[in-house]
Amino acid sequence: MHELTQVLEAASKGDSKAAEELLPLVYDELRKLAAHRMAQESSGHTLQPTALVHDAWLRLVNTQNQTWQNRAHFFSAAAEAMRRILIERARRKQALRHGGGQQRVDILDVDLAVPIDDDQILAVNEALDKLAAQDKLKAELVKLRYFVGMTIEEASQVLGISEPTAKRYWTYSRAWLFREIQRAK
Repeated sequence: MHELTQVLEAASKGDSKAAEELLPLVYDELRKLAAHRMAQESSGHTLQPTALVHDAWLRLVNTQNQTWQNRAHFFSAAAEAMRRILIERARRKQALRHGGGQQRVDILDVDLAVPIDDDQILAVNEALDKLAAQDKLKAELVKLRYFVGMTIEEASQVLGISEPTAKRYWTYSRAWLFREIQRAK
């Protein structure tokens, strides 16, 4: 059994020592995933990958009676936590009391990543909720790829499916989400 799975099981059973061991085991991977996801954010964002990881971690460990069955379950929960944080930030930024549609401009910003605007994140989130109602596994794959930035290979490992299956699910899910977002416009 993988060391992380053993620590997750022990932490789920209330072992405080295991809970302390968990963060160092997953931190580097969560940080890498958050950095990849934040590189896709628009240039005006102020949330840093480290803050995203810490916010997600707090959500994961502050959930009452949280149990993780294995590595895949844990990283799926982490992807969901990161997704919710980004969605909440997008909604908050769009609120009139926070400046509505105004954009912050940072003169020192040289980010070359393609920005994703808040409207797109919210549209993907709504369509993703509909996909999850139909096919939870495909929705999980989208969360890991879109919101966390995992590769097909990484996501297939986390979900416990083959790469060819993950590629088929990804192709189908992208087309389905595109069609659903177009309908909603």
